[in-house]
Amino acid sequence: MAKKLEITLTRSVIGRSEAQKATVKTLGLNKIRQTVVREDTPALRGMVEKVSHLVAVKEV
Repeated sequence: MAKKLEITLTRSVIGRSEAQKATVKTLGLNKIRQTVVREDTPALRGMVEKVSHLVAVKEV
């Protein structure tokens, strides 16, 4: 069974670069404290790393 990541938006994207805003939107996050569960892939890990200061990640 593949690992999953629970990603929660913890900080606002207001004032952030367009690339960071796009990454958060691509992850499926729109509002603060919104949580999504995604498959753990290298591409997803890269996106999370780019916005690690805005999100909280937990392995499920």
